[in-house]
Amino acid sequence: MTSEEFVQEFVHLKKFLEGGYFDPSSDISRVSVLKDAKLTEAQIDVVKTFVSAALTDALYTVLLGLDGAASIGTNQVLYRLCDEGQNLLSGNIESYAWEYFHGDHA
Repeated sequence: MTSEEFVQEFVHLKKFLEGGYFDPSSDISRVSVLKDAKLTEAQIDVVKTFVSAALTDALYTVLLGLDGAASIGTNQVLYRLCDEGQNLLSGNIESYAWEYFHGDHA
């Protein structure tokens, strides 16, 4: 696995969670909670936008934290992250994370 592929897995996770939370047929759906709270479709769209932004912030920060470019909690440390084939992933995650969460691929 490459660093870029690793970041892409986080993008896939974000899309899975976003889709699942707002798909009534999904096992992780939260639509019924929002409808039980009497939210309108327009309000649910605002919640979708908020959830998307929150997931972007959280996943992007974790990726940067693993790469030593941001703190995870109170510590900022460069972690040595390898896949099961011992291919080094850390050290260049930050640029891919920016590209896929905020750049042209976002």
